[in-house]
Amino acid sequence: MRFSAVTTADRFLPEKLSLRLRPWLSRLDQLLDGSNEHAVAQRVSLIAFLVRVISAGIALISQVIFARWMGPFEYGIFVLVWVTVVILGNLSCLGFQTTVIRFVPEYLERRQYDLLRGILFTSKTFAVGMTTCIALAGAALIYATRDLIETYYVAPFLVGLICLPMIALGDTLDGTARSRSWVLVALTPTYIIRPVLTLVVMSIAHISGLAPTAMTALGSAVVATYVTSVLQFFAVRKRFSGVVPPGPRAIHFRDWLAVSLPIFLVEGFFFLLTNADVLMVGRYMDPDKVATYYATVKLLALVHFVYFSVKAGAAQRYSELMQNFDHARLEQFARDTARWTFWPSLTMAIILLVLGKPLLWLFGAQFTDGYPLLFIMVIGVVARASVGPAESLLNMAGKQKICAIVYAITLAVNICLSILMIPLYGLAGAACATAASMVFEALVLALTVYNRLNITMFVFAGRSPAKEEI
Repeated sequence: MRFSAVTTADRFLPEKLSLRLRPWLSRLDQLLDGSNEHAVAQRVSLIAFLVRVISAGIALISQVIFARWMGPFEYGIFVLVWVTVVILGNLSCLGFQTTVIRFVPEYLERRQYDLLRGILFTSKTFAVGMTTCIALAGAALIYATRDLIETYYVAPFLVGLICLPMIALGDTLDGTARSRSWVLVALTPTYIIRPVLTLVVMSIAHISGLAPTAMTALGSAVVATYVTSVLQFFAVRKRFSGVVPPGPRAIHFRDWLAVSLPIFLVEGFFFLLTNADVLMVGRYMDPDKVATYYATVKLLALVHFVYFSVKAGAAQRYSELMQNFDHARLEQFARDTARWTFWPSLTMAIILLVLGKPLLWLFGAQFTDGYPLLFIMVIGVVARASVGPAESLLNMAGKQKICAIVYAITLAVNICLSILMIPLYGLAGAACATAASMVFEALVLALTVYNRLNITMFVFAGRSPAKEEI
């Protein structure tokens, strides 16, 4: 029997109160029931949000433990290496992890199962093959230039590169699962299982007497990443076996790559943009400063993950509305996603500013130096949230090239500001550069969506004149 909030309220609450709450409870029933695509997208976003909340809690606990065990210097080494490896793993997919989100709904709708089987096979094979080659090339480069790199980074980077194929596979499986709105299968492995396993393996190593160094932490991350990606692979394959009948594969690699490369540029520049500040701090400052900055950024993720949650539920819906050529419904849904992103982000930002200092203290007394940085960077995150997942809308509309240009310019702005400000102002300079580039990104994305799609994607834009319910 399906739960109904309206029926429950009518049964247990006074009549006047029940009638007053009915409009809100009806929306809750629609959300839980998923009776239309709008409700499905909301539910997926809500589930993704809850997964990211749990993930943020796990990440906070694990990173606090790591920082306490390892100390700022070793923790800073681990942070810089791990961020670099995650960036390389994501970029090495060349956009295929998002291309599957665009094509899987189309192939299913048209019952083109041979093409569907082809893109599912190609995306995973390409990701693992490409990253294996990059890992080997990277290891050779690090070994050849080891005299030019700080000695404490050489061995950790070599160990970290072992993770590349499984990080890329996990990203591709994430996109594959999101193409069917299987949000738990998509997000749980990367955001819950992997960090928990990393902490478990690190704890076992610590109890066994191994020194709590960056090498130990990276080894734990390697083990956790391989286990997680393999489990996710079998989970996704089992789900698709019930959707896609057996048969031959049709591989249109050139066509898919033509779509993937602009997406790769968009997401690559975006991913670099969200992590460039940590890399730039690592370029100019010692590992202990990297550790302080990274701890602050991890807290800021409590605000920023609202955007990722909405994006997880919206991308597939954008694609479906594009296929139906329904501009009014697309415009209204785009504005809704901006509201879903902004208001929770603003709420989380206020809470974070209140609790930020004691949360940073958990990492260690030295990490509280990062508290003033939160006030600077929150401005950028909230500004970015005001336009929702605008780049995802552009990608699904086939506007990857212009979106890539937007992110390339924004990344250049971020790097130039970092080069100018970090040597002068240290961590505060890095925070100002990041916040300014995020404000610039939000403004340019909003203007691009309006000019290219005739959609005002902004939290305060109001509702579209279309009266049809999405």
